Amino acid sequence: MQNKLLKKISICGIFGALGFVLMLLEFPLPFLIPSFVKLDFSEIPALIAAFAYGPVYGVLVCAVKNLIHLFITSSNGVGELSNFLLGAIFSGTAGLIYKRLHTRKGALIGALAGAVVMAVIGIFTNLYIVYPAYVVIYGMPKEAIIGMYQELLPFADTLFKDILIFNTPFNVVKGILDAAVCFAVYKKISPILK
Repeated sequence: MQNKLLKKISICGIFGALGFVLMLLEFPLPFLIPSFVKLDFSEIPALIAAFAYGPVYGVLVCAVKNLIHLFITSSNGVGELSNFLLGAIFSGTAGLIYKRLHTRKGALIGALAGAVVMAVIGIFTNLYIVYPAYVVIYGMPKEAIIGMYQELLPFADTLFKDILIFNTPFNVVKGILDAAVCFAVYKKISPILK
């Protein structure tokens, strides 16, 4: 029993390191969302861990990758906090549903629900934690942040509209893309995980 737990924790550490590497491969989506919001696939290892071992292990992978990323952060930890919260919600929700509905359909429902819950919770974390922290830490006026969104869509004139119009769909699509890659590789690597 203790060996199984040690194996799960070790694999989560490896997946956390892999998630960190995937964080480094982030890229902007110009013309769709302001360039400071970047896409990466670092939640894939967390989603795999959540499906293989349960929701707590998905959250653990998110914690590990963000703790490693703190050593090279340019966001004073705000980006890592946001990434952890959203990734933990995504993988935790998906893993929790899959734990109760342990089928391929359950994994699909879990991943889609995780993407939606991540997007909804992301509205509040961005509105009340992430962007206010950037305003305080960098002394960047909220209007400057709104202005970056308005360059893409002039009527996006409040932070709430910006998050709702841009960030929320971005998070849903990110979750769906992560789930698609996870589904493509999970069956091939699951024998190693068990």
